[in-house]
Amino acid sequence: MAGHSKFKNIMHRKGRADAARSKLFSKLSREITVAAKGGLPDPAMNPRLRLAVNNAKAESVPKDVIDRAIKKAAGGEIDAMEDVRYEGRGPGGVGIIVEALTDNRNRAGANIRSAFAKNGGALGEMNSVAFMWDRVGKIVYAAEAGSEDAVMEAAIEAGAQDVESDLVKPDIYEDAPGHTIWTAFEDLNDVAEAMSKVLGDPKSTAIVWKPQTEVEVTGDAVNTLMKLLDALDAEDDVQTVYSNEIISDEDLAKLG
Repeated sequence: MAGHSKFKNIMHRKGRADAARSKLFSKLSREITVAAKGGLPDPAMNPRLRLAVNNAKAESVPKDVIDRAIKKAAGGEIDAMEDVRYEGRGPGGVGIIVEALTDNRNRAGANIRSAFAKNGGALGEMNSVAFMWDRVGKIVYAAEAGSEDAVMEAAIEAGAQDVESDLVKPDIYEDAPGHTIWTAFEDLNDVAEAMSKVLGDPKSTAIVWKPQTEVEVTGDAVNTLMKLLDALDAEDDVQTVYSNEIISDEDLAKLG
């Protein structure tokens, strides 16, 4: 789509979320603790914990914070924590999936419903949005990890499904992902391990929701949508927010 950059859309949201970095650290630490509680406290033997630790490292969470989060799993304070998924629509018909980790489902649901209602959206039923998304693995490498051809070759050999390279200028976007490798849900760890032997450790690995289609949002709806996504990100119970908007460079520039 001419004049649109999926990467710029993502980076604009990431820049806004980074304003509350302490909350980000808290969410990452909580995911580590819950993952450790649900299996062995060794990342090498616990796939969910390994992903949680890798994601924390990608966001520069200190090692001592990660270690404390793992040790915290031995306590009983997180026994009531549960994973909950919410789905809804935002301005312009954008699909939104919210993953929460909470000890109070009623509180989380009420707060998330309120965030949708106050910002031009509507919370829907389970699977009202997710049926149009795929649950897949995502591996991210920096641009300097290799050329497009080198990364593509490594990904094919490792059994990945697809590769997207967005080699924007690093002086404009310091956290530019460079190369994004997509895998089948069940193949993420195997593909990541195979690629690390060729390209080194990735910036991040994760199980994510990937939209099958994107919705173009323009004009005033852009600002309203961003307020909704910010409000959802700010909720303490919310771990991750996925949305399928595509916004023109011109409309993104108006946001500042």
